[in-house]
Amino acid sequence: MTRLVSKFFFTTSLIVGGLLNSQAAHAQFNNLPKDTNVDPNAPLNIPAASLGNAGPKLEKPVTQQWKTGVVIRALTGPCAGLTGTFPVPLDWPEQQVKLADQIATPHFTKVGYRTTDDLVKQAVFAVPMIQAGDTAKMELTFDVINYVQVAPTQTSGYVIPKDLPGALRKFIIPSPYIESTNIKFKQLVRDAIDGKETAWEQLDAIYDSVRSKIVYERTNGKFFGAVGAITNKKADREDISSAFVAACRAHRVPARMVWVPDSCYAEFYLEDAEGKGYWFPAQLVGDKQFGGLEERKPILQKGDNIRVPETKDPQRFVTEFLTGKGKSGGKPDVEFVRRLEGLP
Repeated sequence: MTRLVSKFFFTTSLIVGGLLNSQAAHAQFNNLPKDTNVDPNAPLNIPAASLGNAGPKLEKPVTQQWKTGVVIRALTGPCAGLTGTFPVPLDWPEQQVKLADQIATPHFTKVGYRTTDDLVKQAVFAVPMIQAGDTAKMELTFDVINYVQVAPTQTSGYVIPKDLPGALRKFIIPSPYIESTNIKFKQLVRDAIDGKETAWEQLDAIYDSVRSKIVYERTNGKFFGAVGAITNKKADREDISSAFVAACRAHRVPARMVWVPDSCYAEFYLEDAEGKGYWFPAQLVGDKQFGGLEERKPILQKGDNIRVPETKDPQRFVTEFLTGKGKSGGKPDVEFVRRLEGLP
């Protein structure tokens, strides 16, 4: 996962990592929200209205399992007052999610969910105490159906929205590492759209321009943002995608990042003649995929300017979080679970 850096805050030193062999006890979380604590044997309900209309056409569904959770072991002494969060997948038009299984040791006294701006969903938990040498474990398994998105063939009717509702305005302003007001993106847009009449043609030209100006290159976990990508003329997948998002926003087109396991891509927003809006994907690295996407990995988050209570600054990607106290020399060994199964 690009830029997936977990956050830990403890009053004692922290040791991260290490697979634990202890077995977690199976337990139903009776305090989970009713709309999420579903019968694992019940089929997913996929409403027909979610399968396209004038947006990308959805085809070739695949079912995968996304396993996520946390394992905490108290080393050399007890740990107390632990609270934390980790992201869980949300429903989107191209994705349906159902809780399939859940295990937890009795250490977890509070488990719930929190959704922020309809973009990010997090499991929120509390562990009052872990005795020295003991292990607390929670793992959630989600069945996730994802579709190939096929770009529309008739695109002349799409327009750039003039009056944006409040929920969309965040996608036309700068966000962390997406400096869309920089003059470099204004110039890129002016050059790219010259002679292009329709909104789709203009965005297609912006997409091609970003790809031609920035060469994909692995940066070993170093990120320089959208401006850094266009200045250096080379960047990792995340910064190239950010540059396209920045260019779209410089053209007053809502755009955002989409985060999936070990990757990311961009989305842009246009309206049809009736004023109904649609999000379209754009993959910036590899073969051209504009308006459609062959990617079918679970979507972990959409957006790149999220505020959550655990941090004071807006987050580009909302990662895992854990805080607590070590007592009598206790040191927590923490592993957050992220595992994808069933990918064809």
